[in-house]
Amino acid sequence: MCTLELLSNVKIDSFKFMRKEELGLLLQFIREAANSCVAVDLSATVSSLSADITCRMVFGKKFTDKEFDEKGFKNVIQEGMQLAAAPNLGDYIPCLAPLDLQGLTRRMKAVSKIFDAFFEKIIDEHVQTEDKNKTKDFVDVMLSLIGSEETDQHRIERANIKAIMLDMLAASMDTSASAIEWTLSELMKHPRVMKKLQKELENVVGLERMIEESDLDSLEYLDMIIKETFRLHPVGPLLLPHEAREDCTVNGFHIPGKSRVMINAWAIGRDPSAWSDAEKFFPERFVGNNIDLRGRDFQLIPFGSGRRGCPGMQLGLTAVRLVVAQLVHCFDWELPDDMLPTELDMTEEFGLTVPRAKHLLAVPTYRLRE
Repeated sequence: MCTLELLSNVKIDSFKFMRKEELGLLLQFIREAANSCVAVDLSATVSSLSADITCRMVFGKKFTDKEFDEKGFKNVIQEGMQLAAAPNLGDYIPCLAPLDLQGLTRRMKAVSKIFDAFFEKIIDEHVQTEDKNKTKDFVDVMLSLIGSEETDQHRIERANIKAIMLDMLAASMDTSASAIEWTLSELMKHPRVMKKLQKELENVVGLERMIEESDLDSLEYLDMIIKETFRLHPVGPLLLPHEAREDCTVNGFHIPGKSRVMINAWAIGRDPSAWSDAEKFFPERFVGNNIDLRGRDFQLIPFGSGRRGCPGMQLGLTAVRLVVAQLVHCFDWELPDDMLPTELDMTEEFGLTVPRAKHLLAVPTYRLRE
């Protein structure tokens, strides 16, 4: 259902106008900052853009922080992601689990309560709204399946809808924002690569207009930059946990059935036996080879592989490529306070996704001739 109603190419295409609208608002905000010569918190603005796009696709509208909870929309999502990734003593020593020594269960219940109230409100709004001219969002589609013949085998109830809404929100919001944030960080740390990308954008698009989604397929160097960023900064460093369905042997290793298997995509991307100069950011390594990131080449699997690969890969790649290309095309960027590119802090923050530990700040200068 998710694949057909939210993540298919037809659906991704149908949301094109909305991505353009939200990105336009971000560009307007950055242009005002450029006129005032002030630094922009790119981590916060990109995160906000990702949240707004996700909410409009899934819920049909975007929400202010106050409408969600006093902690703020993004903060609660981040807390949930951190709690889900935190090492829990109770997982390793089951008899300690009921004691909740780290307070993880207590905190997770508090976050769960906030989400539950928020999702109940959204479902109620959709049930009460009977606007037949309104474009159907994902919640509308799920509500239409309650009690229908299509769901006889897998009944969809209100609780299932809330769980899927949370999945869609967490899976798309943090991942896209983190990928964009790291790509921009690497470009600012490597001005040579930034200039080369801007040159490609000038040649393909020109300085008289902004980028359209139809331009993205012509931007080969941008694709190399995105691949190189995903190699060094996969948004899900350990992918998602898998479980062996039965006893099996892989490359001489015996794996008992029911074993939990963690794929360390972060380590694979930095493995010197798979990559030359593995720690170096060098997009040109992809010139003349056909390594892609769709799960066919196992040295680069940011979206996983096979039937358990990420179903939102195309949507995520479209968003990441479009936002990075537009921000680099429309603006020149300088680090604040005369900071040198080599001084940019690239420390990671631990979690299910791995965002920057410190927000990325930069001063924009508008560069188009329009």
